Amino acid sequence: MARAAVVGAGMTKFGVHDTPLQELFGEAAFDALDDAGIGPSDVEALYFGNAMSGQAENETHLGPKVASYVGMAGIPVQRFEDACATSANAFKNAVAAVEAGVHDVVVVGGVERCTPETGKDTDEMTRIFASASHRQYEQPAGLTFPGVFALLTKRHMHEYGTTEEQLAHVAVKNHGNGALNPRAHFGKETTVEEALDGPVVADPFRLMDCCPFSDGASALVVTSEAYADSYDAPVDVAGVGHATDVVPIADKTTPHVTQAARDAAGEAYEQAGTGADEMDFAEVHDCFTGAEILASEALGLVADGEGGPAAEEGRTARDGDVPINPSGGLKAKGHPIGATGAAQIVELVEHLRGEAGERQIPDAERAVAHNLGGDAATTVVSVMEAHR
Repeated sequence: MARAAVVGAGMTKFGVHDTPLQELFGEAAFDALDDAGIGPSDVEALYFGNAMSGQAENETHLGPKVASYVGMAGIPVQRFEDACATSANAFKNAVAAVEAGVHDVVVVGGVERCTPETGKDTDEMTRIFASASHRQYEQPAGLTFPGVFALLTKRHMHEYGTTEEQLAHVAVKNHGNGALNPRAHFGKETTVEEALDGPVVADPFRLMDCCPFSDGASALVVTSEAYADSYDAPVDVAGVGHATDVVPIADKTTPHVTQAARDAAGEAYEQAGTGADEMDFAEVHDCFTGAEILASEALGLVADGEGGPAAEEGRTARDGDVPINPSGGLKAKGHPIGATGAAQIVELVEHLRGEAGERQIPDAERAVAHNLGGDAATTVVSVMEAHR
C-alpha cells in the first residue's frame, strides 16, 4: 500500500533568475496546483524548504512570506533547512503528515538562489556552502565541498581503480540528458575529451565534474492514499528513508561508502516492499561526478566498485540497464540547494506518468530519488511507483 500520492508537480527552469524568492517559489507552486487541478484554498499546510537565504540574501522567516504570495496565508507553514537535502526532508515530513491524517492536502517544495544575482560571487557562495561542514575541525582547514567530495572520490579510486575517464563519462551522460530537458541550467552536450581538458578544481575533479550554482524552485501537491483517486494523475509514494552519518569526515568509519545513503535506501526499499533491482531509473545527487558513482553503489543499483565501469560502459545512460539522472542531474539540470530534492521528485512523477518527453524512460513503473546534505551525512531516499 502506498504511503501517500503526489497529485501535482511543478518547477521553474533552473539557471539564473533575478526574481524575488517568493515569486520564484510561486511560479513552481502555481504550476503544481494547476497540475493537481486545485487552488490555494484547497491546501491545508505548506512544507517549505530553503537552506541559505539568510546568508545569501538577508532573507529569513520566509515561510509566511511565500505562503502570502501564493494565497495560502493563515495555514500552517513549516520551513526546513537540511543543507542540500532540504526539500527532500520537507517531502518526507509532508508524506508522514498526510499518512498520519494530520492533513489531507499539502504543498511541499523549495526555493533557492545561488548565482551572482544574489550579490554574492562564486568565492563568497563557496564559503557559504562550506558552512555545512564542521565549524571547528573542517572550516579552519579551508575545506570546501569540491574538496569534501574529492576526498571521498579519491578514496574510491584507491579502493577500486575508478578513473578520471570514468568520471568524465558521468559528466558526458548528464550533459547529454540535460540537453533534452528544457528546464535544465545547461542545455549543452560535452565530450570526454573536453571534460578531461578542463581546469582542476579539486583533484580529481575538473570543471566539468562539478555542478553549477543555480537559482530555481520546485513544488509538489501531496495527498493521502485515500484521496489519490480523486485526482487525474496521482503517482504513489511507496517509501521514504532518512538517515544520518557522523560529522566530521575524519570520524566516519569508511567515508566513501556513504553509509547514510545505504541506510536510507534500505529503509525506503523496505517500506516499498521492493529492491534496487526493481528500479527502472534513478535520480541521484550528483553534485560532483564522483558523487553519482558513490550513490549508484550505495543505492544498490550496481555492485561496490562497479559505479565507474557502469558509467563508462553506458549502463547508466537512458537506454542502459540502470538509467541514472535522465533529467541531467545536478550536474546539468542545476542545483538550487533548497529546491533540488523536490525537483528530483518532479522528475520521477513525470516519467512515471509517461510525460517526460524526449528523455522519457520507456515503460517506467518504479523509480528512486537520492538527495544528500553536507558531506553525505544526511540522506533522504524516496521510492515512487506508477499509481495502480
